[in-house]
Amino acid sequence: MAVADAWGRIVRWLSFYAPSTGSVLRTMADREDVVILEQEIGVELPDDLHEWWSVCGGTGNSAFAEIVPPFYTPHGPQGALDAFRVQRKLWADAWDTPECGPDAGSTGSSYHPLWVPFAFDGLGDALVVDLRPGSLRGCVMEWDHERAEAHGPEWRSITEMLEQIATALEDRSKVRHCRPDTTTDGRIDWRTS
Repeated sequence: MAVADAWGRIVRWLSFYAPSTGSVLRTMADREDVVILEQEIGVELPDDLHEWWSVCGGTGNSAFAEIVPPFYTPHGPQGALDAFRVQRKLWADAWDTPECGPDAGSTGSSYHPLWVPFAFDGLGDALVVDLRPGSLRGCVMEWDHERAEAHGPEWRSITEMLEQIATALEDRSKVRHCRPDTTTDGRIDWRTS
């Protein structure tokens, strides 16, 4: 329940300080969408991603809700599947032989078929859960589409990411290189430093 607890803290904070951001979030994903995503990818998703999607279904109509610093909006499972399919089409020539290390958390210079995009920035970059084998399986990495490379791991898990975001919001402290702020129209705004 660590994910649900952290997500609850985030949603409570948004309701008080960034209600415009909070208002576009869906409360839960359709379980069938998660099953379809797992079937298409061919591996099981980490438990913490399952748990997050049980309380957060992304945003309606791909609206921006930059919950994850510095500017990422969560996908629901259908959005993740759509983004995964885009990457598979873009990287069709290298899909079976990606230029990436074999272990979770290792960098890559092409998209790996075991990366599941779970958050987007609207410009082509994404945060992905790395499902390759190894001790860091389930870690969060950043995919930079312009440089065609993955950075990371940013966090060891979805759970760690959400707990750090919740704490940063509540304490108005840094997470990674960002500090939370809000706009006058009630949106979250991560300030880099």
